[in-house]
Amino acid sequence: MTALEHVGPQGHPWFGEHRLRPAAPASTIQEMLRTEIRDTGWPYQPLLPAAPIALPRASYAELYRATAALLDLVRRVALERADTTAGRLAAYGMPESENQLFVADQFIEERYADCVARPDIVIGPNGPQFLEFNVSGALGGPVETHCRLEVWRKLYADEAGRVPFGHRSPFAVRAEMFRDLCAELALAPRVALVGSARDQGVESTRYFDIEADYLNNHGLTARFFEPEDLHEAWDCPPHLRYPVGLRNFTIPDWDELGIDTTPVQAALDNGCLLVGTQTSTFLSSKLTMGLLSEGRPWMTTADRALVERYLPWTRVLADRRTTRGGAEVDLVQFVVDNKDLLVLKEGLGMSGKQVILGRDTTPADWTAAVTTAVDNGASVVQEFVAPRTCTLSMIADGADEPHDVAIAPVLGPLLFGGRPAGVFSRFFGDGTAGIVSIYGNHSSDDCVVAV
Repeated sequence: MTALEHVGPQGHPWFGEHRLRPAAPASTIQEMLRTEIRDTGWPYQPLLPAAPIALPRASYAELYRATAALLDLVRRVALERADTTAGRLAAYGMPESENQLFVADQFIEERYADCVARPDIVIGPNGPQFLEFNVSGALGGPVETHCRLEVWRKLYADEAGRVPFGHRSPFAVRAEMFRDLCAELALAPRVALVGSARDQGVESTRYFDIEADYLNNHGLTARFFEPEDLHEAWDCPPHLRYPVGLRNFTIPDWDELGIDTTPVQAALDNGCLLVGTQTSTFLSSKLTMGLLSEGRPWMTTADRALVERYLPWTRVLADRRTTRGGAEVDLVQFVVDNKDLLVLKEGLGMSGKQVILGRDTTPADWTAAVTTAVDNGASVVQEFVAPRTCTLSMIADGADEPHDVAIAPVLGPLLFGGRPAGVFSRFFGDGTAGIVSIYGNHSSDDCVVAV
């Protein structure tokens, strides 16, 4: 029996008409998925996928193609806001807590800001729509996609080790990124993975060790460092230093946990380059998406067509006039009057936090939220995209057999050093809709492959 089956038209032609059959009993799939992701701090999910999400090769390739092109524009928009880091901090209205962890060389800051990126994409009526760009070494997806892929490769491989789908390995591509980074900077290929198990909510360091083990087995020397141990990456004989690394944390998360970032600044000041650099915060800001959607004077006709095709209408919220559908409107009044069409987002935010769906909010609460956002000057308003669905086999706790669900996935193509590195996905396993967040509302996750 072939692993690929025809399911006919789904919620949008972009998803194609095929999927992968479950390759083992439900209990086996559940056990393998949970074993592979164990001790990483990943929340328990009562609904697990019975197979990877399968896309037509053309759709799979489109995700990467559009991501790379848009990331280039996102970078240009963010960097043009001001000529200096101090100017950008002011232009973006960044909190004082973000004014740290920059390296002294601004060229280095800007050069390596976009090493690690993952947009959030839904499939709307006209195809892929990019809701935001996450540009940070701490973004979710690489470890999770690696773990899910490990299971699917084992389950679907034939005797020769071949699988009936195409995919990208996050760790393999990240290893390639670090090899190129070290070659470009003429540095030893020794990689520091900087984070904290406290950030994962568990005592185990397995979340970081999985990747360190992979890198060590593929031509690099890698080690995980808690911040308290990070001095060992540079305060040692030259041949033992770790000159590059992955910054696998965010300042807000560590502030919330009371984790001191001083050791990280010391490592940066002593020649340890951690990517993505702090400048990535400007690229991640949703204000950058608003500026890109509205258009910049230097954009070409092709740039504008790309943005028109893939970005929902997004505007930096302020008391001003702007364009909507070819007409000029008073932005604040338009937002107040059209809450069911819009989503309100703070410039900085993660895991679905600081996001308000107008259609799920009372008129009074919406108006109050809009007024507060205008006063703060650091939010965007974005057109709500009604997501389309695809069919996926899901396994519920205690169930003997998988069952089909029409899910609306949020797709996250990973891009490391400009290279495709796998596609992460999140969705409600019961087919409901809303703000999808693994940590916030225990949605389900899977990786995406090409067939």
